[in-house]
Amino acid sequence: MYGVLDVAVSGMIAQRTRLDVIAANVANSDAILDSSGKVNPYRRRAVFFAPGDPTATTAEGRALGVHVADIRANGGPPRLRHNPSSPYAYKDGPNAGYEPVPDVDLVMERVDEMSALRAYEASVVAAETTKTMLAQGLRLIA
Repeated sequence: MYGVLDVAVSGMIAQRTRLDVIAANVANSDAILDSSGKVNPYRRRAVFFAPGDPTATTAEGRALGVHVADIRANGGPPRLRHNPSSPYAYKDGPNAGYEPVPDVDLVMERVDEMSALRAYEASVVAAETTKTMLAQGLRLIA
C-alpha cells in the first residue's frame, strides 16, 4: 500500500520539476543576450520522464513511479524576428534586418503548464485517496 503513496509522490515531484522548467521558459522568453552579454537567445528547455525511481532502496521500489530522466535545451536555431532597428539584428547576409529571439512559444508553454498542473493534481488525489484508505483500514483493525 505504501508503494501507491511512493508512486503518487514521485509523480508530484516530476510534475513540479516540469512546472519549474516551464516557468524558466516563460521568464526567459525575451532573453536575447547570454550572461556574458553576447547575442545568444535563450533555448527552450523540455523535461523528459522515465519510469521508476532510481533512488529507491528496494528493487520493487525502483520499478514504481516516475522520475526526471533529463532536461534538455532545444538545439535548433533561434527564431528570427524582423526588426532592422534592433542593435542585435544581423547587419548583412540572408538574415539582414532580422534579430534572433528565443524559441519559446508562450501559448505552448501555457498548454504544457495546464497539462503539468492536471497531472500534479491527479497525483495529489491519488495520495489523498491512499491516505484515506489507510486510515479506514486502521479504523477497522482498532
